[in-house]
Amino acid sequence: MTELSRYTTLGTGGPARAFAQPETVAEVEQLLRREMPVATIGLGSNLLVADDGVDALVLKLGGDLASVVVDGELVRAGGGAPNAVVLHRARAAGLGGFEFACAIPGTIGGGVWMNGGAYGGDFSHVLVRALVATADGTGWLTPEELGLAYRHSDLRHGQVVLEAELRLTPRPPDEIKAAVRELNARRKAAQPTNRRTFGSVFKNPDHELSAGRMLEACGLRGHRIGGAQISPKHANFIENAGGARTEDALALMAEARRRAREQFGVELVHEVELLGEVRVE
Repeated sequence: MTELSRYTTLGTGGPARAFAQPETVAEVEQLLRREMPVATIGLGSNLLVADDGVDALVLKLGGDLASVVVDGELVRAGGGAPNAVVLHRARAAGLGGFEFACAIPGTIGGGVWMNGGAYGGDFSHVLVRALVATADGTGWLTPEELGLAYRHSDLRHGQVVLEAELRLTPRPPDEIKAAVRELNARRKAAQPTNRRTFGSVFKNPDHELSAGRMLEACGLRGHRIGGAQISPKHANFIENAGGARTEDALALMAEARRRAREQFGVELVHEVELLGEVRVE
C-alpha cells in the first residue's frame, strides 16, 4: 500500500486503498470506470490525509497530464503541471497575470479545484475553461460552471481536472521576474517557507483581522499539540515540528476555531482539503 505521507507537504497521512499515476486522459477515464471512490492529489500541499488512510483510489497526474503548451496568449497546462513550471513558461513567453501563483506550491489542477490565490490574484481571474473527467464522461467547464468563488469551486472527489486553459496578458519577462522576486520576498518574510506545512489553514474571515492576525491575538503562535505546532512566524500555518500526525494538526485546528469563536465570535472555515475519515471540530 502507498503511504500518502510521502506525498504530502506536511508529511502526515496513512495509506491509500489504491494508488495510480496516470499520464493520459484515456488512462484517467479508464481508472474512473473502476467501482471505487477516486481522489486526486497534486504536490500534496493544502492537504490533510487521515492517519488511518483513505479508502479510495488516489491519483497523481503526470506525463501528458503535467505538460505545458503556450499558444499566443493562451497557456494550456495539464492538471498535474506544477504552478512554478507554468509560471516559468509564461514568463519565458512574456505573458503576465500568473505571478500570484509563485506563492502557491501546488499544481494547476489543485489551483482550479480550490480557486487558489494569493496577493490579490486567483485562478478565476485567468482561467478560460478546465477539462474535467468523471465516471460519467469528460468535458470542458467554464469558471461559472465550476462555481469558482473565494478559495472554492463546486468540484468534488471523483472529478479530475485534466487540463486548464489560462488566458494571460503580454508583459516583459524582466517585469515578471521582478514582480515574482518581490512577492517571494514578502512570502519568505511573513511565512514559514522553510518548514513542513500544508499552507494556509483557514480562509480569511469577513473581519478586520485576517485569520493569522486573529489567531495571533488569541495567543496561539507556537502552540503545540503532539508533533504539530502553530507556526511561531505566522499563526495561520501549522508546522510538522517532528513526528506530527494528522490528528495533531486537527486538534490544533479545533483549538484555533474554539478560541476565535470565544474571543471574536468568528467561525473560522478551514481552507485545507481533508481526505479520508477526518473532520474539524
